[in-house]
Amino acid sequence: MQENQNRITQLFNIQYPIIQGGMIWHSGWRLASAVSNCGGLGLIGAGSMYPDILRENIQKCKQATDKPFGVNVPMLYPNLDEVIQIILEEGVKIVFTSAGNPKTYTEILQKEGLKVAHVVSSTKFAMKCEDAGVDAVVAEGFEAGGHNGRDETTTLCLIPNVRKHISKPLIAAGGIGLGSQIKAAMVLGADGVQIGSRFAATLEASSHDNWKNKIKELQEGDTHLTLKELAPVRLVKNKFFNELEEIYNTGRNKETLIQTLGRARAKKGMFEGDLEEGELEIGQVSALIDEILPVETVFNNLLREFREANNPSL
Repeated sequence: MQENQNRITQLFNIQYPIIQGGMIWHSGWRLASAVSNCGGLGLIGAGSMYPDILRENIQKCKQATDKPFGVNVPMLYPNLDEVIQIILEEGVKIVFTSAGNPKTYTEILQKEGLKVAHVVSSTKFAMKCEDAGVDAVVAEGFEAGGHNGRDETTTLCLIPNVRKHISKPLIAAGGIGLGSQIKAAMVLGADGVQIGSRFAATLEASSHDNWKNKIKELQEGDTHLTLKELAPVRLVKNKFFNELEEIYNTGRNKETLIQTLGRARAKKGMFEGDLEEGELEIGQVSALIDEILPVETVFNNLLREFREANNPSL
């Protein structure tokens, strides 16, 4: 990957157009600062943090890096106004919003000098982002882990269609964990990429070691997109997942699904390491991950693979 400036590196003042996804229970200050120190853009995942914990992570990230970093704010969680206020008070310069209306905070944040990107899963919503005035759009295919789109549009199909319909800087996400996949996304029209699962399987990720070790064992077909009645999410097939499937087999009862989810299932799985009763969110690209590595090694591998990827003639 060349260090020449493109629209994403210029927008965020970073060296490489590689953004680390702000994943719940993974993306604390250690992960975000490590990615930023490598020349990418690290994101702190506000979705799994109480406001005081978010403030602490932002402050520690500022101490650990002098490079740009941002905060990911999923808008389906509570305390949003308090979260935004903390981000402003702590002088964060970049916010990625997701799972909500891009108009909600974009103008407020931009008036304070912040850059705003919004995550979408369809061309329709990418166009709404452009209308809302965001600085960049993250288009995420359904290969991605965590919360996802209902339409199951793959990254390969989504990125060129979004590129055709918007002029804003475009970041591809979903199913990207190799340098060759970064190159493919950029050939399709992306200006940069957002990577989650590959950075989830790093030493610096704040998730439990049990979960990290599980990630490197996953094979094709071990994850599935489910819970479309509530908020679509890609999960590993474990005991908890099987309980959800049994509910579907006996009738799609939304209330029963909510009751089965209960409280803190994601925390139980990814942060506390309960691989059977917990909710385990990861992307399909996990089938390509077989090592837990330091962020610096992952980043260097991505750059090397990008440079080595060739385009043989037909």
